[in-house]
Amino acid sequence: MSKRCKCVTLGEISNSNGIQTGPFGSQLKAEEYTNYGVPVVMPKDISHGRLVLDTISQISVEKAKILKKHQIQEGDIIFPRRGDLRRIGVALKENVGWICGTGCLRARLNDSCYPAFLHQYFQLDVVGKWLERNALGQTMLNLNTEIISSLPINLPPLLEQKAIADLLSTWDKAIEKTERLIQIKEKRLRQMSRLLLFGCKRLDKETNELSDGHYFKYASDWRLVELAEVAKEISLRNGESEETVLSCSKYVGFVNSLDYFGKQVFSSDMTNYKVVKKGQFAYPSNHVEEGSIGLLEHCERGIVSPIYIVFEVANEKVHSSYLYMLLKTDVYRHIFQVSTSSSVDRRGSLRWSEFSKIKVLLPSFKEQQEISKTLFFAKQEIALLKKLEEKYKTQKRGLMQKLLTGQWRVKPEIINGYKEQ
Repeated sequence: MSKRCKCVTLGEISNSNGIQTGPFGSQLKAEEYTNYGVPVVMPKDISHGRLVLDTISQISVEKAKILKKHQIQEGDIIFPRRGDLRRIGVALKENVGWICGTGCLRARLNDSCYPAFLHQYFQLDVVGKWLERNALGQTMLNLNTEIISSLPINLPPLLEQKAIADLLSTWDKAIEKTERLIQIKEKRLRQMSRLLLFGCKRLDKETNELSDGHYFKYASDWRLVELAEVAKEISLRNGESEETVLSCSKYVGFVNSLDYFGKQVFSSDMTNYKVVKKGQFAYPSNHVEEGSIGLLEHCERGIVSPIYIVFEVANEKVHSSYLYMLLKTDVYRHIFQVSTSSSVDRRGSLRWSEFSKIKVLLPSFKEQQEISKTLFFAKQEIALLKKLEEKYKTQKRGLMQKLLTGQWRVKPEIINGYKEQ
């Protein structure tokens, strides 16, 4: 820690009576919440260090006046009382007048501290670990005013706090901008997938006639065929081979099981596991209704649990990537749910005999290729943006570790600039 930083506790830099808990349950009852009025902040309403409105509950203006003691001011620090103890938020100007809810604790700072600096400081891993180590309880960790009052903070001079906060906020803005762009691109991809994969929009036609299917409208010049006509089940057992164990994610398809779960969730005896080769599909027969289906593309082969059904395209007129994208849509996930519910299998599984009866849409092979290519490039663009976002986050973590612990100092000429503001 730098000599210019001093070690203080949150209690020492808070106003008198500035650290308090939210109202007790007897002061704010469940039936007093309304669909409009004054927002009440609970831990779920803290995201990325900010207080957000997305799913926030509200109370009447009259009730908020009674709970005036718990009204939030700009710069207040809001802690969770239980659960994820790293969900710490700093109130902005737009949060003034909101109520600190039952599940939260509030710290109101004195003039020796810059709230935006603490917003950054509380994101340090060391802070989260300290809270978890000092919290009460075993299965559900709990905080109280006494615990957060003793939270240690390395505090540089006020002007340096402002300089550090402004510097780190540059990375925050870049991260937020990239996140918003990813959200826009993902929404556009979902819309594009829905239109292209069902022929509602064509890449090579201005006008398009649609037919009514049982679950969707589709291009009238496309074929609607049972999966059994274009694919076949594969059941090759692993035996004694040592292969990578794969699992299916409902979002990204095949993943390395050890990497995905962080531990071994599969059997030590893998002789009865099924082999999946590059270009083949697989789905867990007891979870396909969640959209868990994969097409192996990133490696030559792997193995999956015996509960999986492995199949491959058996027709040169079907493009595997197109079929995979089609089966990953929300529409087909709904079809899987309906098919699983109506299956005669008492265990709620969707075996190949039933799964293969599901009808799939097939345009010409050339159009399948064009659709796959268009959606692939859209996904690649999102993947590159996610890598950029992670790069920004990595850079910021490195800066935080250096600046917030005093290992690096802001140049004096930059700090002096804040004296003139």
